[in-house]
Amino acid sequence: MSQSETTFPRWLPLLGGLLGSTACGLLLYAFSVFIKPLMKEFGWTVPEVALAFAIICLIFGLVTFPAGRFSDKIGPRNVVLFGGILMAFGFFMVSTIKPPTPEELAAGASSKKQLYQLYLYFSIIAGFGGGCVYLPPIATAPKWWPDRRALATGFTVVGLGLGSFIMAPLATGMINYFGSALPVFKYVGIALAVLVVGSAICLKNPPAGYKPAGWNPPAPPAGAKETRDYTYEEAKSTPQFWLLWLAYFCGSFAGLMCIGLIAKHGIDAMSLAYRAKEGLDAAATIPEEAAKGIAMAAAGAPSALAITNALVRVMVGPIVDKYGTKAIFVVLFALQAIAFLALYPMGGSAAMLALIAGIVGWNYGAMFTLFPATLLSYFGPSAQGSNYGLLFTAWGVAGFCGPYLGGKLQAMSGSFLVPFVVSSVVLAVAVVILLMLKAPEKKHA
Repeated sequence: MSQSETTFPRWLPLLGGLLGSTACGLLLYAFSVFIKPLMKEFGWTVPEVALAFAIICLIFGLVTFPAGRFSDKIGPRNVVLFGGILMAFGFFMVSTIKPPTPEELAAGASSKKQLYQLYLYFSIIAGFGGGCVYLPPIATAPKWWPDRRALATGFTVVGLGLGSFIMAPLATGMINYFGSALPVFKYVGIALAVLVVGSAICLKNPPAGYKPAGWNPPAPPAGAKETRDYTYEEAKSTPQFWLLWLAYFCGSFAGLMCIGLIAKHGIDAMSLAYRAKEGLDAAATIPEEAAKGIAMAAAGAPSALAITNALVRVMVGPIVDKYGTKAIFVVLFALQAIAFLALYPMGGSAAMLALIAGIVGWNYGAMFTLFPATLLSYFGPSAQGSNYGLLFTAWGVAGFCGPYLGGKLQAMSGSFLVPFVVSSVVLAVAVVILLMLKAPEKKHA
């Protein structure tokens, strides 16, 4: 079937992926800017707030698997619509949590009830919905673009970086304006509902046998046996699948730890530098205007991470379509391990922290094009929704372990140095795995 035989434009699933992934980026990737204001408003600790991000990553990542299975069976539109409304509802409901009064905080009143509400609304409900929104476009768009699969995949996930690029300064500005983090959840929750409905409308599987006008799949070499795609059961039985899962875990562990903590790291390091410059002791209160300026400067790091995270997802696609993934994987993961060692000493300079954060975002964002593209090249597109849904659970498990362990290590050591060094070691493990990785043999028809 040629493109002219269907009235559904093949660029629409790309738009659907962009809208859906932007919503997921708003949901997830600027969370570090909320840590300090939520601690101040509710009296929570760094590990308590970081746990909210850890839980949402776990729920989000695990839900992508059934979402991918349902997308393969019933189509992507209903899955995204259901999940998107749930995501927007959960995010909005965080704004209804009532903080303790200053007097109650001063008296040491417990805010555990409010903390559990944060976990319920943000981490569980919004996380469940976000997992339903994220996966279906990634599985759908490459089916409309068999001639540019990696590019199509990159376009559908570019919004994750775009959403966080928008969210970090937007949320920080709103927090400074309202004097509270809660209104951010209210207004952004409404925006999420609009984005996900638009995303769902744009998604549809192509008809059986679809191929773009003027394009034919590459002919197999003369005399070669006809091959077929792996089934989901066959793909998950290969060692290559689980080596990819482990490498995905390592890259996500480090990236999500950084995303969850980098703004707080910047605020702490820049506050220390400000006190040293002004001759203030460690217990002295920083003037309110200076504190707001430090918060905005620290927000530059997650914004820099976000913009490179977004750009690389599309830019790496044509390179992957032409050269494959292995060499790109190894170089990016090795560079990421080095960048993590630079995060701690650069924290006191807004410019240098943003530079290193941009490098981290570039390497981290590339994964979200490289891993699904590798799955497509290894196992074929037939069960891509199920295959990538299962692979993406590595991100969810890492998303729980990385931010939570990072918060714990920071609290225990009193420094961000330890979690960043641990992440660098984990990334070095991924480099070894990717160097060993080889494509599975093709299945014969």
